[in-house]
Amino acid sequence: MKSAIIVVDEKSTFGNRWKKNTKNNNTMIPVLYLLLAALCIASPIAQATATSAKSKNDVCSGHRVTVPFSSRTLLPLNHRHGPCSPFPSSERRVPSMSDGIWRGSSAVAKRPTVPTTLETLEYVATVGLGTPAVNQTLYVDTGSDVSWVQCRRCPVPAACHPQKDPLFDPAKSSTYSTIPCGSAACRSLDDYGCSGRLCQYAVAYGDGSNTTGTYSADKLTLSPSGYAVDGFRFGCSHTAQGFGDDLADGLIGLGGGKPSIVSQMAEKAFSYCLPPSASYSGFLSLGAPPRWSGFAVTPMYLVDTHYLVFLQGIVVAGRRLRVPTSAFAAGAVMDSGTLVTQLPPAAYRALRAAFRKEMRSYPLAPPPSDIFDTCYSVLNESSTGGDVMIKVPSVALVFDRGATVELDRSGIILDGCLAFTSNDDDASVGIIGNVQQRTFEVLYDIGGGAVGFRPGAC
Repeated sequence: MKSAIIVVDEKSTFGNRWKKNTKNNNTMIPVLYLLLAALCIASPIAQATATSAKSKNDVCSGHRVTVPFSSRTLLPLNHRHGPCSPFPSSERRVPSMSDGIWRGSSAVAKRPTVPTTLETLEYVATVGLGTPAVNQTLYVDTGSDVSWVQCRRCPVPAACHPQKDPLFDPAKSSTYSTIPCGSAACRSLDDYGCSGRLCQYAVAYGDGSNTTGTYSADKLTLSPSGYAVDGFRFGCSHTAQGFGDDLADGLIGLGGGKPSIVSQMAEKAFSYCLPPSASYSGFLSLGAPPRWSGFAVTPMYLVDTHYLVFLQGIVVAGRRLRVPTSAFAAGAVMDSGTLVTQLPPAAYRALRAAFRKEMRSYPLAPPPSDIFDTCYSVLNESSTGGDVMIKVPSVALVFDRGATVELDRSGIILDGCLAFTSNDDDASVGIIGNVQQRTFEVLYDIGGGAVGFRPGAC
């Protein structure tokens, strides 16, 4: 979950019937570290306007730009809080860093730890499940594979958490089936167990939350036009604990492993656009676009579940930071579930120094969280009484093979702070968080081994 890169609980209640799948191969990682090249790109200082919280956060403004609705699987993507949220209005609020907890852990080398004050799994999409289809509002996560929904019978709060929609009832779906224990689909799970002849799944997340139940299959409807995936495999959860007051009905896994929805579809590609704020909508599309025009493209490497890319440098206010490319040798995971980007310490220190230099006209302010150390009250929109013109230095991430991604302002500042943080050490795998991905259509081409960024998509 949010950054929801999952780990599977090997101490499951299934005891000796629980099996471990050991087919994953990590031998590619050392080779990937060699794919480094030096590049230099310039970008200007951006003029930014900080507007009052009331004007931005009270109304859902929908899509900022024209969305390519030609995709047969296009789904609206919204922040779980704010005016565009599908959840009841009583549960909507302006999102902040203090919301939620990170549920991530990692199977990739030394995955850095994200402090627990960061919000997680923020974006949700609504799909149809079963025949007749019933709506299920699910978290979207590129860092995990197993999709799941809470199913009847699952008492709340003893075994399940409250959710927006009624619990999915398999007995009311004419296309529902269970996955046999010992089948290829069951064995494709990282860990699996048996209850009689039925395949059982279990996923435990890094914060102690978990879900277990019957591995199942049913029809999944992915768009208002009725495009569907028959026999979609998912977890029918009968126990989901540690999710607090989350109202989502479950999770849809977009990771690179065999159980993910991407692996189950014929088209091995997907894209999404995360909006600049909770007051706008984004989109999720399964399948590749007809053209790659407008995308900055960089190689992507599938390591277990995770999508690994390589940074080459960072540009602030048009000037390349003096950080050796070797500092980024561990790579970074593309993750829709982690809030902010985590950089190697040397790169973060250089970024912080350059950003503070460009912002020297404004005094530093106490950070609202110990996550960040470079904050300005003039950039905190919730404390601004009106429009204020503020010069925010532009920030661009330079990826392998020259893919340069100049961040939207919403991808630079969060709660008045520079929206980056540091890894524990230079050897740790980094993360490209969802704040930095805002307003870009981020395209994952699993078959072609590439990630693309198209600016101004939502």
